[in-house]
Amino acid sequence: MDLLRIIIAILLPPLGVFMQVGFGGAFWLNILLTLCGYIPGIIHAVWVIARR
Repeated sequence: MDLLRIIIAILLPPLGVFMQVGFGGAFWLNILLTLCGYIPGIIHAVWVIARR
């Protein structure tokens, strides 16, 4: 299941974080990072998924 979340996080970072933590602070932070740049959003999403 984590592999699927990581693939989704690479394609759509906020969706991958949402699947892991819901509408928490990490989700909103990931949206902000993705808007600032796609790569920071991916890095944060993979980090959140791998951490939990």
